This record gives sequence, C-alpha cells and structure tokens, in this order.
Amino acid sequence: GYHMQEAGATADLELAYTLADGVEYIRTGIEAGLDPEAFVPRLSFFFAIGMPYLVEVAKLRAARWLWAKLLRGHFGLTSPKALMLRTHCQTSGWSLAARDVYNNVIRTLVEASAAVGGQTQSLHTNALDEALGLPTDYSARIARNTQLHLMGEAKAAHVIDPWGGSAAVEQLTRDLIIRAEEHIAEVDGLGGMAKAIDTGLPKQRIEEAATRAQAEIESGRQKLIGVNIFQPELAEGAEEVEILRIDNASVLDQQKTKLANLKRDRDDRAVETALRQLSDAAMGSRNLLEASVEAARAGATVGEMSDAMERVFNRHVAEIRGVTGVWRESVGEIALLKERIEAFEEREGRPPRILVAKIGQDGHDRGQKVVSSAFADSGFEVVIGPLFQTPEEAASLAVEKAVDVIGLSSLAAGHLTQVPELKAALKAAGGDEVEVVVGGIIPPGDIPVLESHGVAAVFPSGTMISEAALDLMDILGKRRNRA
Repeated sequence: GYHMQEAGATADLELAYTLADGVEYIRTGIEAGLDPEAFVPRLSFFFAIGMPYLVEVAKLRAARWLWAKLLRGHFGLTSPKALMLRTHCQTSGWSLAARDVYNNVIRTLVEASAAVGGQTQSLHTNALDEALGLPTDYSARIARNTQLHLMGEAKAAHVIDPWGGSAAVEQLTRDLIIRAEEHIAEVDGLGGMAKAIDTGLPKQRIEEAATRAQAEIESGRQKLIGVNIFQPELAEGAEEVEILRIDNASVLDQQKTKLANLKRDRDDRAVETALRQLSDAAMGSRNLLEASVEAARAGATVGEMSDAMERVFNRHVAEIRGVTGVWRESVGEIALLKERIEAFEEREGRPPRILVAKIGQDGHDRGQKVVSSAFADSGFEVVIGPLFQTPEEAASLAVEKAVDVIGLSSLAAGHLTQVPELKAALKAAGGDEVEVVVGGIIPPGDIPVLESHGVAAVFPSGTMISEAALDLMDILGKRRNRA
C-alpha cells in the first residue's frame, strides 16, 4: 500500500488495492496447493500514513474490518489468527517539503501519531531532510526519537483502539469501508488484481488522484505551510540544514571493483550450473526463491539471475498512458503560458515538445506522471519515457521524437552521475540542440554542479509546475534567439 499512496492514491484507493493484492496472493497460494489457514497468518501489509490524521486512523481500522470480511467471504477462514491483519506503516515521503524543512518534523510526528492511533504493529518515521537528499545522522536521530517519545513518554501505544467510539472516526471508518468495497468489487469484476493491473485501471485511478492532489496545491486550495503559504525568505542557494553528500562516482567505482573481484574468484562452472537450474525452475514448478538462493551462494549476481529468469518469462513492458483533462479541470488555463505556447506553435508549426524521462534505478514516477499530465493539459506535446532507461536510451528516444527539451526526474540522488552521461549520449546521437532540465530531490549544493554540465534549469522539490512551464518557454525562446 505504501507505494500506492506515494504514487498518489487516496485513502480509499490505497485501502482497496492493498487488500485486493492480499486476496490475489491467497488465491495464488491456494492454486499452488498451500493451506490458507497455515500461510495467511504469515501475510503482512505495508501502509503509508499521510497528514489527514483522522482519515489515516480510520483507514487502519477499516483495513482490519475489511480484511477479516474478505477472508471469511472469499475463503471461508474463521480462525482468529488467520483473520488478524498485520501491518507495518511508514510516514509519508510525499508530504515532506524541501522548503522550511523543520516543518517536516511536525508533519512526521502527526503521521506517526496517526499510525499509532490506528494500531500499527511497527513503524518507520521519515527524516526531516529526505525531500533534499539522504538523511544525515542528525535527522535520522530526530526521526527515531519521534517514535521513542510516542512510545515512552506519551505512552500512546498502551491503549487498544484509542479512537473507538469517536463519532468522527467511526463515521470515517464506515465511509472508507463502503468506498473501498466498491473498488474491490470493481477489481473482482475484472477477474482479480492481476488482471485489473493488466487493464491499467488501478494505475489510471492513482494517476488521476495524484494529478488532482497536485492541482489542489497549485491552485492554493490545499494549503502547505512553507510551500504555498508562510514561505520563508532564504538567500538563493542557501541550505537550511546540512545535506548528506554522496560521491556517486566513488560508490560506482567501488561497486564495479566488488563485482570484478566476485567474478574473478568464483567458480564459473558452478555459476553456470546454478543459473541454468534457475531457468529450469522458471520453466517448471520448482520454488524460484530456493533456486535463486542457490545461485547467489554460487556467486551469481542479481543481474545474471534476472537475465536467467527473463529468458523464460520475458520482461514486462508497461503501457504508458498519460492522464488528460484532470489538470485543466482543476487549475484552468494560465493566460501567460497559453500565450507563449501559442506563439511557439505559430513560429514552429507545432507545440513545444518535451520528453519527461526517468533514468537509472529510480522507480518513483509520481512526479513524472503529474508533470506530464500538467504539461499536456497546458498545451505541450509530451513524451513519457519508460522507467529504468539508460542515458543512451533516453537520448535516442529524444532524438527519435524530435523533442525540444528533456525533463529528467530525479528522486534517488543519481542526477550528478546521470546528467553528464545523458549530455554525452545526446551529443553522440546528434541531439546537441535538445535542452536538458532536471527536477526532483535536488540538494541546493548540486544546482551549480548541474548547471556546469549544461543543464538549462533545475526545479527542486516544491517548484510550482506552472512556474516551471513558464521557465521552459523562456529557455526555448532564448535558444531561438541564439540560433
């Protein structure tokens, strides 16, 4: 469930799709010959906890009630041990702001308190600086102490269902159950969660919700302290807190050295045998985890094991579809932006064209999808790149689609390595004229480094999309003047 809320799901969508996933796992286990009374108690869930305090408390209460109902109704389970929902929770990463970051301590406390009030069994609290980069020891200590205060000094975890009987929470719980049951029925009507995912329905629902939520912030209807109200005044490039700095090039070199040493010292024949057995297991009914463990013990790398299974299963290629209409409906048209796009279209004979790209192992695509939807509704032609592209693949796609600009979404601290590689790949592919901009979790100290590599603009977390779009039109206008 956590990744669903982080991707934009509302509480009812997260609740419904998470439990529908659980039902799909049980069906698969039964088809494999497992006894549900034996393995269902070993299932656990993972929910995100956002800022709407009472809604999040109600969500966890609704999850317990609904899970027991689904197990009784779908599978006839009755034992209390099987019917009990076990869950881990994590405070929201999306709610963290890059500006006025000490507000994030309060946000995390509110969310952690809601998780405890909803009776989570375990909890992860995010650090105050995670909208800027990886947490420092200082910020991680504050995150840990948030839990210690709730558990030890506040004794918030010592009461069973502390919100039970509250008129507001009971009503919210009932409302969430009703809405979640409607979503679950829709999924069941498609044949279960796996088949629903194949249709793209859950993805579409979540992306629509994410776009709507960002539009609420852009329009000012959703107030965020330090983001769109009560904004602090900081000197350009100033850092509110110390940022943990990682030498990406050094880490990459170390990893390459470790892999080289591993491949030098291992028994290649044993590795080949283990990988062949893994492929055989994928074709048959043998447990894949067992075969993977044996391959790892023989010295096979994760990439080699993935390749061994991919030869049998092939690699899933998700259908990329943008959400249209939601942004325009919520925000409306911005006159100045519309004017500049129309001027560009009159001059070039087409709208401005942007590739919104994800490079490397960064699988966080909420920002990519919301930006793509907003830009498309604003009049841009948008190409949405697939996840996990290499710089060369992104450059090739940009040249193939004749885009004016690549917007690189970076949420996993890879931009200092990826941008130089992308620029080099563009040059090699004949795409020197393509502008590159970067958005996402960008520490202030990284901005001048990115600019030195030829990045035309950097849009850190919290940048309003409409402002970024206007800046892009300025960049494209300057490029024309240079030509």
